[in-house]
Amino acid sequence: MLLDALLNPNAVAVIGASEQVDHLGHIVMTNLLNSQFKGTILPVHPRHKSVASIYCYASVQALPIKPDLAIICDIALFDQELLQQLHLQQCHSVILMPVSSVSTLTINTDLFQLAQQFGIKLLGPESIGVIAPWRNLNASCSPVSAHPGKLAFIAQSNSVCTTVLDWASERGIGFSYCISLGESYDISFDQLLDYLCRDSHTEAVLLQIDSIQDARKFMSAARAASRKRRILVFKPTDKLGLGKNIVSDLVYDAAIKRAGMLRVYDTHELFAAIETLTHSIPLRGERLAVITNGQATGMMAINQLDTLGGKLSNLCNNTLETLTESLSIPQYAQTPIYVGNSGGIEHYEIALSTLLDSDDVDAILIILCPSFAVKHQALSHRLIEIIHSHPRAKRFNIFTNWTGETCAPSRQLFTQHGIPTYRTPESAVTAFMHLVEYRRNQWQLKETPATIESYTQQQLQSIRAWLEQKTEHSDQSNEMITLDITSSQELLQLAQLPILRSQLAKSAQEAAQFADDIGYPVTVKLASPDIIHKSDVQGVALNLNSAEEVATAVDSIIDRANSVQPDSVILGFIVQPMARLFGTQEIRIKIVDDTVFGPTLFIGQGGSGWRISSQSVVSLLPVNMALSQYLLVQAVNNGDIRFEHSALIPNFAIIAQFLVKLSEMIVACPQIKELDIHPLLIDGNELTILDAAIKIAKFNGESHTRLAIRPYPVEMERVVNLKHGKPVLLRPIKPEDEPLHAEFLTHVTREDLYKRFFSDVGEFDHAALANLTQIDYDREMAFVAIEDFNTPQPQIIGVCRVMLSADNHDGEFGILVRSQLKGHGLGRILMQQLVDYCQQKGTRYLVGMTMPNNSGMLALAKSLGFEIDISFEDGTADMRLTLENQ
Repeated sequence: MLLDALLNPNAVAVIGASEQVDHLGHIVMTNLLNSQFKGTILPVHPRHKSVASIYCYASVQALPIKPDLAIICDIALFDQELLQQLHLQQCHSVILMPVSSVSTLTINTDLFQLAQQFGIKLLGPESIGVIAPWRNLNASCSPVSAHPGKLAFIAQSNSVCTTVLDWASERGIGFSYCISLGESYDISFDQLLDYLCRDSHTEAVLLQIDSIQDARKFMSAARAASRKRRILVFKPTDKLGLGKNIVSDLVYDAAIKRAGMLRVYDTHELFAAIETLTHSIPLRGERLAVITNGQATGMMAINQLDTLGGKLSNLCNNTLETLTESLSIPQYAQTPIYVGNSGGIEHYEIALSTLLDSDDVDAILIILCPSFAVKHQALSHRLIEIIHSHPRAKRFNIFTNWTGETCAPSRQLFTQHGIPTYRTPESAVTAFMHLVEYRRNQWQLKETPATIESYTQQQLQSIRAWLEQKTEHSDQSNEMITLDITSSQELLQLAQLPILRSQLAKSAQEAAQFADDIGYPVTVKLASPDIIHKSDVQGVALNLNSAEEVATAVDSIIDRANSVQPDSVILGFIVQPMARLFGTQEIRIKIVDDTVFGPTLFIGQGGSGWRISSQSVVSLLPVNMALSQYLLVQAVNNGDIRFEHSALIPNFAIIAQFLVKLSEMIVACPQIKELDIHPLLIDGNELTILDAAIKIAKFNGESHTRLAIRPYPVEMERVVNLKHGKPVLLRPIKPEDEPLHAEFLTHVTREDLYKRFFSDVGEFDHAALANLTQIDYDREMAFVAIEDFNTPQPQIIGVCRVMLSADNHDGEFGILVRSQLKGHGLGRILMQQLVDYCQQKGTRYLVGMTMPNNSGMLALAKSLGFEIDISFEDGTADMRLTLENQ
């Protein structure tokens, strides 16, 4: 694989190896030797005969065998000549260690381009290296090593990397890999996530992120990886905005959630989450029960649960009666299960066993405060026995909190037996809520959206043409143009969005004339680029019922504006029909171009005091119905939208449809750089845009390139004909295709499914179907052939898909056709579609695997120029097509 030379090398060259104890070259050699690396260690230094009692070579050229990995301990040695020597030695990976006190960073882009040309992967610069405990590899300068475990750790910060390693070492928590990215000029998160998701020793991944350079690659890899592994992201919040935009942090948060990952914000959360990721099984539900011998600690746990939006379990009457009778203490449906201050081992055993026998809870937190009545280690041993022996225990997530330092040995005991344990009730509950939030993010990742009416391509083309005409005289692509009220209204009407009719008047007389034309009552608003909040000068006049009232209102607004902000530029006055406000609600919707993740949607209550950084929910574009509705629910739950005093309950489905339509327009029209709807009036099922500020700019290139998430590629849709002349629609798969795909699979025989998936797949559940239909259109692509596509009951009759490697070197394909439609030419159509797609992407090879007895697939592949390699011993047939010269 691409990164095997780095993460699983057979021979390691240490360039700049040293006998000086405080030199990086000596520390790296010591770490390699202490890890009992099974491969060959090759120290390189022109003046040493040996380093750490290992023969030292004067140069890379002198090495007797090829090194898979070279560690550059002195950055000053890294130059074109060294790269050339490594290339001649067939070395494929290099770690660039941190700059020493006597060296300067002199790396330039030419060196990285040369490394790419030679096929050499570079980790760093400023990387402290790689630790792979399962492979006995410590190719790092870290002062702390790592035990073997199931958690992979990738860090940009060296200080965080060593801190986490030190903390984990003290608690016996292990890792499958620890990888320090450093400056990550070449190797980045996306490549490593691809690798780790195929690694059998890795069950979860921890990412420490400072910043992301390529949002598209990161999101593509993260969304794919989070379907296979639990992924935790540690990114502290920049609350003070030191050197960064505070709003950008919200966008990172939205991106992490959108990818189905979990974010933690400080080291306390980080360590609790590592404990949880290392030991917990996937969460079945969100109902938590608490067992405790201290009422105060039990309430601490419940208060924390309430603060974080969690759910305390509601015990049924049978469970309550059993607990009350057995413990001789009254128990209540939604309080901690109290075993008493003098509760001993048997009391805890009764409480735990009763919950494990019930269906009232999904997770259990067991708390012990030091007590004269029970020896904490004896209780720990007994509870571990119950958890490991009870037939239903694996259905529950079980956490423990043995408080106080005297209980440290018991916490260590729980860790050794794979049971998450924490020092405080609050940290235990926080860890549980990490699993809850992760579960919710995964649900959002795999939710099947509903289909709604969207723009036709002709409508979108009309909007794009209007925008191009408005920006054609711009000298630069980043020159922003602020649309006036008339142009904004024209654009939104063209987009079929519900904008309130408006006129921009230059004077009181003109405002009165417009009011006569519109019809009374009307509203008059100040239009000034210098007065952001009209309320600062009382710049809005409502319910005006005559020309005289309009003229008087305009004059009054001018007087107040000149008094409060005398130097402000007044463009005029917006005259609108008076919207019905009683019983309605207002929200604010803003779309801005984030410098990393592209177009981003913000939703909040709005108003003059709206703080976008703390009073809004955020989502990357594009959004669908499921994501939009989830976003609205989140906004209400967070208090960012408050639907109060409303006569009519706002229709979330209608608002979500509006957001989807807005999203589709922004995605298709890259000229729109910023759109601020303030406010959107909601009156039951009726939506009205009262005011909107829009900024546009010239755009050159493909519109989807600015998006972190590739939108549905409508341009790839086409109609083809089968052998008998029947037309079918060939298009990329959509998330909404899940029910159609499920129906399609019922028309494929077990034999054909076995040939496609190499196993008896059984029934496809929602999660499996979501993985097949919800793709990112960037690295993974799937096309469906649809019969009767112009009818109310279209049917999928064939599917083909390709998964591209991270470097686009090759793509692995798969094809499945309705069993009764074999011989109609559909297989060849689908196969040719994949060949054309990969050629357009610049992929070098198209590869696939089938069974030796799948004669139809092998014959098709051979007719298209594939090389076939059949292994009857392994029961496989490999197919490979070279695309670069076609």
